[in-house]
Amino acid sequence: MVLSAINLWNPDMAGLGLGLALVTAFVLGMVHGITPDEHTWPITFNYAIGSYSIRGGMRAGLLFSLTFTLQRALASELAFYAVTAFLRGAFWNALVYVVVGAVMLGSGLYTLKNGGVLHLFHHHGPEPEAQDPRRLPSYMPLVHGFIAGWGTGAFAIIVYTVLAPAMHSPYLAFLPGLLFGAGTMVMQILLGALFGSWMARRKLDDRARVYVARKMAGRTLAGGGACFLIAGAAGLLDPAVMTGGIATGVRVHNLAHLGAGLMLVLVPLVPIAAYAFWKSLREARTLFGAHP
Repeated sequence: MVLSAINLWNPDMAGLGLGLALVTAFVLGMVHGITPDEHTWPITFNYAIGSYSIRGGMRAGLLFSLTFTLQRALASELAFYAVTAFLRGAFWNALVYVVVGAVMLGSGLYTLKNGGVLHLFHHHGPEPEAQDPRRLPSYMPLVHGFIAGWGTGAFAIIVYTVLAPAMHSPYLAFLPGLLFGAGTMVMQILLGALFGSWMARRKLDDRARVYVARKMAGRTLAGGGACFLIAGAAGLLDPAVMTGGIATGVRVHNLAHLGAGLMLVLVPLVPIAAYAFWKSLREARTLFGAHP
């Protein structure tokens, strides 16, 4: 009965009681966590792949979502006091792209650069020990989650302009952001487990699987980070880059418009991840005699 009263597309503050507003926030968070989104999927995918296990993938999704949830709760509280108007601007979102891209690029390069030698996409010969990629820093999903949370889109705007004001009390204003983050967390943990499971099921011995997972994660983070930086810089120069898009007719936020965010996931990031996996697998076969 409660679910039938929820309007995820365009909730009306006037018709939302406290309980319905919080349920709406949680369900919106779940939809946000499962739909392709430039601030969640690419990041969780890379950290989950780099962990090369179901448990590690779930941990990556959890850590990313923890600080994402903290950010959304904080921003929801700020929204109650009407101090988040600047978050809805194209300039702010472009700036978040730049920062997220810089963190992704830094994480990727850290993973790939070992022994003073960096091979991003090209590798001309086996260097077994020097080329073992580093483990991704365990704290990076936490850092990434908090930064990425400041990006805005339809979901964030609903939380800030509809659900937070529906609380009618500053003591409760953080709850929509908290519940939204919790809903996102549920789906990101599941996705992290899925990504980690996919990596764990590759027919490779343990050392080769670790190598492929970390090398692939490093390359995809670095390549994706560069794309984020380029998109963010373009958005700072021309805000229309961030606001433009083509209507798809799908009444689900994140899928309703083919804009910068969705294009960033589908066009450069998917091919980069595919190439990074192929390249890393080839190297693993050369280094460790791994089989497909």
